[in-house]
Amino acid sequence: MLLLIAVYLRSSDDTMSPNIVPIPRKSLADEVAAKLQERILKGGYKVNQKLPVESELMKAFGVGRSTIREAVKILVNSGFLRVQQGIGTFVEENSGINEPLGQRLKRASPKNIDEVREILEMKISEKAAMNRTGNDISKLEHFLKKRTQAANDNLVEECIDAHVNFYIVLAEASKNDILADLYKQFAIQLKADLLAANEDTTYFKNLPDTHHKLFDSVLREDPRMAWHWSGKITGQITR
Repeated sequence: MLLLIAVYLRSSDDTMSPNIVPIPRKSLADEVAAKLQERILKGGYKVNQKLPVESELMKAFGVGRSTIREAVKILVNSGFLRVQQGIGTFVEENSGINEPLGQRLKRASPKNIDEVREILEMKISEKAAMNRTGNDISKLEHFLKKRTQAANDNLVEECIDAHVNFYIVLAEASKNDILADLYKQFAIQLKADLLAANEDTTYFKNLPDTHHKLFDSVLREDPRMAWHWSGKITGQITR
């Protein structure tokens, strides 16, 4: 089943239309790659050490040859392994330096992810207040209202979708494509974590009005207060 993060864009007739970004479930090859990667990171395989032959890996993980080959390919593309034709597959030096961010986030601790995401949210809030357009404001207001309505109706996934999309639109309003793309990677993990942590919408019902104050700061084009209210939301600012 797909988890979906909907990024809403206003169409020419001024109505909201979704541009869906699917989050696919892990394949068997992904799971094997993750286990191999974990062994490498824990020192089970040393730098420049040759991996066991395919038949041994198949037996160790209880999977077929095609799954092992796909898992090795994933780790080669991520910078964990290198293939030397006719010799074998070896653990790469500086393992994971070329690892895609999305893959890296999958094995990061929730605490580390939250710390980086909170820093990003403060910066995109500041930049959004400086660069937002009227269309950005309309979309932010739309998702803020949608989150409130879904929370009142106890619609958990709709509430979390609206919450995440509020921040995605805020990132886009910064008009910094790198910041926006970076935040979207974190938003995937944010949604998954919120879904896992909330069986109902009590958390969102009990939130203070700081998100509305953040919205008002962006509306008034006040980057200092946008930074402040974002910091209050994340807990970076306590006074």
